Amino acid sequence: MDDRPNRTDTNLLGIYLNDHLAGSTLGVDRVRMLADAESERDPELADAVRPIAEEIAEDRASLLQIMRSLDVPVRRYKIVAGRLAERAGRLKANGRLVRRSPLTPMLELELLRLGVEGKAAGWRTLRRLADADTRLDPAQLDKLLERAHRQLDTLEHLRVRQITETFLQTDDRTTAPQESRS
Repeated sequence: MDDRPNRTDTNLLGIYLNDHLAGSTLGVDRVRMLADAESERDPELADAVRPIAEEIAEDRASLLQIMRSLDVPVRRYKIVAGRLAERAGRLKANGRLVRRSPLTPMLELELLRLGVEGKAAGWRTLRRLADADTRLDPAQLDKLLERAHRQLDTLEHLRVRQITETFLQTDDRTTAPQESRS
């Protein structure tokens, strides 16, 4: 028999987990948007981001499962707020009015990295609580933490690659054709 008591303050944890759920909803939307937007402009980036998008969606599902196991209700208004924040983030000034800026993928990768860092912090919090709560599975949380660390490594590699794509002119980089002045 497991000797861990269930001493977790579910009310505070519910607020915390719903905030993470809102963040994960925003993250899923942003990473999918990045993969779709870059599919023609930078297929290599899109291909690298797609598996991360799938994993982030799976991590969100894991969070929902954990919330159910803790009897934490989903606060739908927080999910809606997360989606609205994601859409508002698309309106940021990027130096271009009609089309995507070359800076956009760089900023998106940085935002995703910050989101995954927040997710990892959430998994670490739950892992610590698992020592005192039988409803939390330490092995599952360890796996989620490992995956978050792999995602961070991949996103950092892509971010560093994007520095060259965004800021440095290279011989093999094609530039957009200049509009003719007729």
